[in-house]
Amino acid sequence: MTNHSRNRDLVDFVVLPLLFLTVALLGGLRVGGESRTFIFVAPPLVTLLLALLLMLLLVRGHLVRLHQWVGSELSPLTNVAHISMLITLFFASAQAFNSVLPERGLLHWLFSFFFLWTLWNNQFSSFDARRLLRSLAVLFGTAFVLKHMLFASLYGEEGGWLKRVAATLIQGVSLGMLDAPSFAPATGYIAFFTLTLYVAGLVLLAFARKDENNIVVHPVVEEYRQLPAADRLAVRDAILDDEPELLETLERPPSSRDE
Repeated sequence: MTNHSRNRDLVDFVVLPLLFLTVALLGGLRVGGESRTFIFVAPPLVTLLLALLLMLLLVRGHLVRLHQWVGSELSPLTNVAHISMLITLFFASAQAFNSVLPERGLLHWLFSFFFLWTLWNNQFSSFDARRLLRSLAVLFGTAFVLKHMLFASLYGEEGGWLKRVAATLIQGVSLGMLDAPSFAPATGYIAFFTLTLYVAGLVLLAFARKDENNIVVHPVVEEYRQLPAADRLAVRDAILDDEPELLETLERPPSSRDE
């Protein structure tokens, strides 16, 4: 096994699962405003829907290649490892949304609608890995600034200028609609660290798949792999006597072409 293969296995089976597992654990962590104790906020149901939409985008953006991660040509241990990483990626995505969603009130539903609308519209847009990473970094960065920097003044115990402005603008409307628990400033640092790890994991995932994405496969080979089993058997019988090397190329799994 080459050093390149060892490094890729280290990233796939150790580094990325640890990164996404850390994000899944820290995404719901808060620090109480008065008690200064750790509080774990379970991810709302809407974050699971957001994570599912985001996973679909990752597949469309070729950051996640299911046909290369899970398949009969791979060993059972490799399939289990890749499935485990997909599970940790899903829950890390849900917790990343959890870290930037207001816990309750009108702002919670406004943020949820904003995320749902953005991710749903992106399902019908063309994406590559680089553009998708930029879009996600902007999406999470905007939500972080709004919740942990701008609206922190609205939720603060001292009131803050934003709360006074909001009270003036929405006179006659109950401020309970904007109600949300108050957390210590350390919560913002935890959320920033969590989102940084999550985006770094996605970037590392893109680089780990870069070599596979750059492999150029002849269209005939791709069409052959998409044929039914009976048709592939007929093609093999036709070329077996004349071109045995071509047959070996057709049958070689994509994950082994760079070894």
